[in-house]
Amino acid sequence: MNFCSQCGRPVTLAVPADDDRPRHVCHSCGAIHYQNPTLVVGCIPVWENRILMCRRDIEPRRGYWTLPAGFLENGETAAAGARRETLEETGATVADLTPYLMVDIVHIHQIYLMFCSRLLAPDFHPTRESSEVKLFEEEEIPWDDIAFKVVEKTLRCYLKDRISGRFVFRTDKIEKRELVK
Repeated sequence: MNFCSQCGRPVTLAVPADDDRPRHVCHSCGAIHYQNPTLVVGCIPVWENRILMCRRDIEPRRGYWTLPAGFLENGETAAAGARRETLEETGATVADLTPYLMVDIVHIHQIYLMFCSRLLAPDFHPTRESSEVKLFEEEEIPWDDIAFKVVEKTLRCYLKDRISGRFVFRTDKIEKRELVK
């Protein structure tokens, strides 16, 4: 950040009084600009024991498979954001969203919140964000072409829990070294 969003003057990186870390501070108007992690929300959409996935048609990781997910917008709940992202990326409508997995990815300042969900109908299609959308049986999941480590982690947890039929909410984290494939 170079300029203050309040007054447009240059900012400097400094530790404000009564704080413990550097922040972008505007010495002209006194604004302190806090930068916080981004929340990514998404779904594991299921239809008759198959999981809906989409092949990304946007960067990053264009051409790789993912679960529908994206950044939460201001003014929406986490579940509403996950529904919206599923619709935007797959054209599908989901219901019965249940929080399932929260993953901290501290080094890129993101928190993922993934929901278990049910497709209302097997009605889906490619969108401007996805070149292909498909329901996968467990043995068909393209593990070598998964876009992000967090998606792989979500799928593996879900498939393990599906054996017992118990989908308890869990938390996890991804370390920087785990990102390398």
